Amino acid sequence: MNRQLSQQEIDAVFENLDDRKASAAPAKKGIRFDFRRLDRIAKSQLRAIHLLHDTFVRNLGSSLSAYLRSYLTVNLVSVEQLSYGEFLEGLPSPTCITSLSLKPYEGNAVLELNPSIIFPVLEILLGGSGKNPAVVQREITEIEQNLLDGLFRVILHDLTEAWKGVTSIDFKIETMEKEPQLLQVLAPNEAVVAVGIEVRTGESTGMMNMAMPAIIIKMMRQKFEQQWSVRKAESSEAEQERMMRFLCDAVIEFDSRLEGAHFSVEEFLGLQAGDLLMFNHPLHRSVDGIVNGKLKFKGQLVRVGNNKALRID
Repeated sequence: MNRQLSQQEIDAVFENLDDRKASAAPAKKGIRFDFRRLDRIAKSQLRAIHLLHDTFVRNLGSSLSAYLRSYLTVNLVSVEQLSYGEFLEGLPSPTCITSLSLKPYEGNAVLELNPSIIFPVLEILLGGSGKNPAVVQREITEIEQNLLDGLFRVILHDLTEAWKGVTSIDFKIETMEKEPQLLQVLAPNEAVVAVGIEVRTGESTGMMNMAMPAIIIKMMRQKFEQQWSVRKAESSEAEQERMMRFLCDAVIEFDSRLEGAHFSVEEFLGLQAGDLLMFNHPLHRSVDGIVNGKLKFKGQLVRVGNNKALRID
């Protein structure tokens, strides 16, 4: 039988078709894999590096103030994972950038000091106040490089001491350059852990930047875990001592019990006045000492004057 569809029925067919297309699961598309992507390290290890360099900057502030005989403040700004190319792009030009050996590990780290803090430090070393906020944008001379040897010696000493909590690394300067792009100790796409540190003296503020290869830090993963396990043990002992001081004034319940025979609920409900219960507990058997409902001691019943007592065995 021929039947002509109405416009409402035709619209309903297309609406059902649209609903089916929307409810169908979209096909999963493949994602192109980039073999040059960064080799990331664990966040827990990155936090450990942050704490390590937090200790480093606190010690460095005191060491530099004593060395320069002028008050300096040193603050940790950032610890992040970057490619070596991105790290170099964030550095000023010209600057003072050095390559550091990491004996006994293979590879090199990078340490950079901005001109905005180098020239005030040089002024202090030459007898000035170092409080002039004027920024000098030029390359450092060979004489100025020699003057900075003592400054780098202080920095690397405190850096070595900070890393001793994880592993022994002998940081030594191998080369020094004035342009960041000239120090190609790593491939541009190689992952590094970049540490940014702010140094302030008077009205002058500059950055000290460090970069360590992520692959070397990943090799130290077990050493970082050992460091945290030792710290946790130390903190737990201190925490236990603190908690014991609070618990000393706490009140507990102590009971001594004779364990008797077992009988049914029917027999228990049938007990009446005058019934005799046999414990069947020999004299040589120990008595339980119960602390807050838990068995803690064994002992013997004894007499103390007109009272019974428990002698703990």
